[in-house]
Amino acid sequence: MTVQELPGAGASSSYRPTPPPAWRPRTDAAPLLPDPEPYRVLGTPAAEKLDPELMRRCYAELVRGRRYNAQATALTRQGRLAVYPSTVGQEACEIAAALVLEDQDWLFPSYRDTLAAVARGLDPVQALTLLRGDWHTGYDPHEHRIAPLCTPLATQLPHAVGLAHAARLRGDDVVALAMVGDGGTSEGDFHEALNFAAVWQAPVVFLVQNNGFAISVPLAKQTAAPTLAHKAVGYGMPGRLVDGNDVAAVHEVLAEAVGRARSGGGPTLIEAVTYRIEAHTNADDATRYRGDAEVEAWLAHDPVQLLERELTERGILDEAGIQAAKDAAETMAAALRERMNAEPVLDPMDLFEHVYAEQTGRLQEQAAMLRAELEAETD
Repeated sequence: MTVQELPGAGASSSYRPTPPPAWRPRTDAAPLLPDPEPYRVLGTPAAEKLDPELMRRCYAELVRGRRYNAQATALTRQGRLAVYPSTVGQEACEIAAALVLEDQDWLFPSYRDTLAAVARGLDPVQALTLLRGDWHTGYDPHEHRIAPLCTPLATQLPHAVGLAHAARLRGDDVVALAMVGDGGTSEGDFHEALNFAAVWQAPVVFLVQNNGFAISVPLAKQTAAPTLAHKAVGYGMPGRLVDGNDVAAVHEVLAEAVGRARSGGGPTLIEAVTYRIEAHTNADDATRYRGDAEVEAWLAHDPVQLLERELTERGILDEAGIQAAKDAAETMAAALRERMNAEPVLDPMDLFEHVYAEQTGRLQEQAAMLRAELEAETD
């Protein structure tokens, strides 16, 4: 039977087909939409409610983070690191993400988020071990509640959803915070993670650091969406748009999303609008796809200077506090430099560790073969 043959299908009929119930919207879309402009605190009346203690800590971490970035970049030039993806200009997102979590929560970083891991308490040398090429990862993820730094784009997002969903099923008070760049939102893993998170109402927060480029590809060539935060509506979760260089705003928005997830309110997608001041990595030449004027414009919106200006004007931070933060940062950099200059002691047999809880027969054969070759070379 064709459509034309259906009862009442004639032009003179008043028949109007009614879609089945499954077609109807699951929820009202309006509350899920992000604000038209990125949310800000610094430089607005909302700054009057700043928590002085929290802001002083954020400032100290921002200064340390800026120095950490500079030292890690220098280590690549000295051949001590194979590669380093800098977060200069993005420190506000990194610090806010680390400070907003409770001890039992989990952080799921991308390869660019070593600073967030360090701010959460991870040893800076352990955070850089992967980028040095010494180990698959330089730390125990379970001990630190930090998933391994993820080099493939967006594959950490489904992992975050799975852990968060499992924790909820077990009744554990755990929230997962997954970090990803704007380029990662173009991957299928991004779609799958958000879809499952919303359907399961998993306690997970997605933080997209929109730093303008996926290596050399600008955001306009990745998506035609009004903002990346608008993508949340299609999955049935709230989307938030925030100034990613305003650490107070990022922390507030993240805190609300983490609290919502912890109380059973489900996931949130947050887009933090920021900028990658330095190249994609030390192997990239950013001058080939962007101009100096663009970078200079963003330098005027530097996250460290934004917070320092606000806190000094409000009497929350003085010269002694500024100097103390710089001194602590230099101490960290000196220790990192000294430890990274020491030659690592590597055991080739470590290749077979932490692959399976119990080694398979094939893996045991390979390990025995390598062990025999190493012994022969020694003899």
